[in-house]
Amino acid sequence: MTTDFKKAALDYHEFPTPGKIGIALTKPADTAAQLALAYSPGVAEPVREIARDPENAYRFTGKGNLVAVITNGTAILGLGNLGPLASKPVMEGKALLFKRFAGIDSIDIEVNAESSQAFIDTVVRIADTFGGINLEDIKAPECFEIEEALIELCSIPVFHDDQHGTAIVTAAGMLNALEIQGKTLENARIVCLGAGAAATACMRLLLSLGAQKSNLYMVDRTGVIHSARKDLNPYKAQFVNDGGPLTLMEAMSGADVFVGLSGANLLPAQALAAMAPKPIVFACSNPDPEISYELAMATRDDLIMATGRSDYPNQVNNVLGFPFIFRGTLDVRATRINEAMKIAAVEALRQLAKEPTPVEVLQAFNVDKLEFGRDYILPKALDARLLGAIAGAVAKAAIDTGVAKLHYPTHYPL
Repeated sequence: MTTDFKKAALDYHEFPTPGKIGIALTKPADTAAQLALAYSPGVAEPVREIARDPENAYRFTGKGNLVAVITNGTAILGLGNLGPLASKPVMEGKALLFKRFAGIDSIDIEVNAESSQAFIDTVVRIADTFGGINLEDIKAPECFEIEEALIELCSIPVFHDDQHGTAIVTAAGMLNALEIQGKTLENARIVCLGAGAAATACMRLLLSLGAQKSNLYMVDRTGVIHSARKDLNPYKAQFVNDGGPLTLMEAMSGADVFVGLSGANLLPAQALAAMAPKPIVFACSNPDPEISYELAMATRDDLIMATGRSDYPNQVNNVLGFPFIFRGTLDVRATRINEAMKIAAVEALRQLAKEPTPVEVLQAFNVDKLEFGRDYILPKALDARLLGAIAGAVAKAAIDTGVAKLHYPTHYPL
């Protein structure tokens, strides 16, 4: 990172107003009559209606278009456990993305909790304020326990984006890459380097979509996860594979797919060289991938590579998912985001990459063409069609699976 970029980032966050989000009024409050409606005595009328029927909060308040981005700051965006207050710029950034890409009002909440249970208790007590909750930057394995508890205890959708947002975008790109390489998810030998929140969710979703557990090797700091190990928590134990390989190098021999959700420069070139013909590499550690794009391309000329970076082809970026997933969820007032809704988002996202790219997107990236292929397996984040495609698919899946409270057709801009 250059000094100039560091200064630009700090200036962006400080000037002309500190932070990235604010509060805007949605009703006029310029006259005595308007103030009387906005507060006392007029506010008493919607209060009575909500007390009579809590669902009326969606009619008379901003609840239905309001998402809380909540964290305890234990796993901040590649920076680790720096505490809840230090996470605030990231959480504000998430709120900015909700508004920018899906028109969703969002507010960040940083919880200074001494335990997972304290965090859960805090979130449950404030949940009714919001239409949905996006959990963010919570370390594994606590994040699994926290999300599972909150889904059951809250009457609104709870979604840990580090898990499921990453998984949805990864799965969409992976299915397209496999198609281009002439392979199938059912037959692919998959190696996942990393066993945290994102890795666990990615592999769970790939299994749900058809990957075979016998073909999946998850590797952590100790090596391949297998049954003889005594250090496995329940979340790692679900990926036990006793197929033979014990190390990353052994697992990579003949592998079709590598998914990295770990750290920088952890995949050696010789491991990539040992993969099967036409391999797929998702090196998603940020800002520096598990293997550099330049080294990977110099090692193999038959691979499809994706990273988390915007300066290389095939960026795996959560902004392709979570704003639109929540948009569809909120619009039909779904009580949760279930597996069918996640899979619907995967399918909508992967199909959009196969459609002709709008001129506006080409102009935004200063390119002549973007066509489905080895360097274009996922749409770009500035593609306005994402809103209609993903939100519509998610809303329909919510209705079809019975978790939506509103069952009227929802229309999205196309």
